[in-house]
Amino acid sequence: MLAAMKITLRAAVFCLFAAFVLVSSTTAEAQTAKFDTTADAALVAMRHKAEELGIQGAALVAYFEGDSIQAWSSKMVVVGSMRKEPKDETDTGSNLLAIAYAKACEMADTLKDSGSKVRPVMKGELGWQGGVIVRGKKGYIVAAFSGGKSEDDVKVSRAGAEAMQTAF
Repeated sequence: MLAAMKITLRAAVFCLFAAFVLVSSTTAEAQTAKFDTTADAALVAMRHKAEELGIQGAALVAYFEGDSIQAWSSKMVVVGSMRKEPKDETDTGSNLLAIAYAKACEMADTLKDSGSKVRPVMKGELGWQGGVIVRGKKGYIVAAFSGGKSEDDVKVSRAGAEAMQTAF
């Protein structure tokens, strides 16, 4: 009798564990699908705004839960070109995707729009404007664009953040 109870108890624990794993997996897949769909729409909004402003560059959106970043999900798109070629032998050109990610990383640390000057610029950051961060329901939405003038980059980033805001 005791052996049968142990087997039944083990089977019940196993079933509960399996159900938890299945629910967790399904929830994670749903969250990923939600992020992908919303991020794609946000990147389309950013592309449209950049094209409207006549600029090319790199756009990204990201989302992280909580009040401090431990992990994030992000997507990016190139609008025309992700780099600016050197103009002459003294110009090194620009990797616009790297600049957009530098803006996003600054925002992830400060929880303020890029270039906000709330603290000194750290190594790896540029301190340039052009990224927007918005508090969502459970975390933060980050949108960054690089390729135009700072004020135009902000307009493009704002279009992405607004498109993400309803979902997060």
